[in-house]
Amino acid sequence: MSAPLVTAYGPHPDQFLELTLPAGSAPAPVVVVLHGGFWRAAHGVELARPLAADLAAAGFAAVAVEYRRVGAGGGWPATVEDVAAALDALPGAGSAGDAAGRLDLADVTVVGHSAGGHLAAWAAARDRLPAGAPGAAPRVRVTAAVLQAGVLDLRRAAEQRLGRRAVQEFLGGEPAGVPDRYALADPVRLLPTGADVLCVHGTDDDVVPPEQSGRYAAAATAAGDRVAVHTVPGGHRVPIDPAGEAWTAVRDWLERRRDRRRDRTTLGS
Repeated sequence: MSAPLVTAYGPHPDQFLELTLPAGSAPAPVVVVLHGGFWRAAHGVELARPLAADLAAAGFAAVAVEYRRVGAGGGWPATVEDVAAALDALPGAGSAGDAAGRLDLADVTVVGHSAGGHLAAWAAARDRLPAGAPGAAPRVRVTAAVLQAGVLDLRRAAEQRLGRRAVQEFLGGEPAGVPDRYALADPVRLLPTGADVLCVHGTDDDVVPPEQSGRYAAAATAAGDRVAVHTVPGGHRVPIDPAGEAWTAVRDWLERRRDRRRDRTTLGS
């Protein structure tokens, strides 16, 4: 496993990603980790780094992304534009660099916790966005998403005033006031994505209620997507403990997907 390679994808100090490559020289499936924090500047990429390190040790090309947040140049649309730009800036996505041949961009998973879960689900749905919308026309397409205690139904979250009106801060208003923003940002209304999805949630989460994962899974399944839901005892941060049961389930799910894809590739060669 190499030391993280830090790459800027824009001029702002918070527009950077950290790529950690696994051992070996073969192209590796990519897992992009998007941290949470209710889209606010109080929390940053330090929340994503332990998960990215664990993924790289497990054989994935792991990418921890920092992005502009509310209170530091972010909010709508800057935050989602940053996530889109970071994905499209991955080495090999039209760019050169020492890592360009090490990333298998045909197998890209996004993992996100809380607000990062929202951003991961949104990233998986980018090709559903209309032309000209922030993040539309992705260069790198997402094939799977792991949504950890994700804020996945923004209208419902706004109604519940989750995170002391965090959704309203992020989008700049209530659903009735800025309906176009909610339509372009709300994962539960950007279905189907075609991606494999795993929702992970603590049963005792009083920050983002488990119903957020349940509502998204029900809507995605009804739309024809493949969605699994894994619940574990505990609160909001249980899914991002790299030594915990929830994260072990995520790693196992990712490894099974990787192994199935390798088997299909071997049989087809």
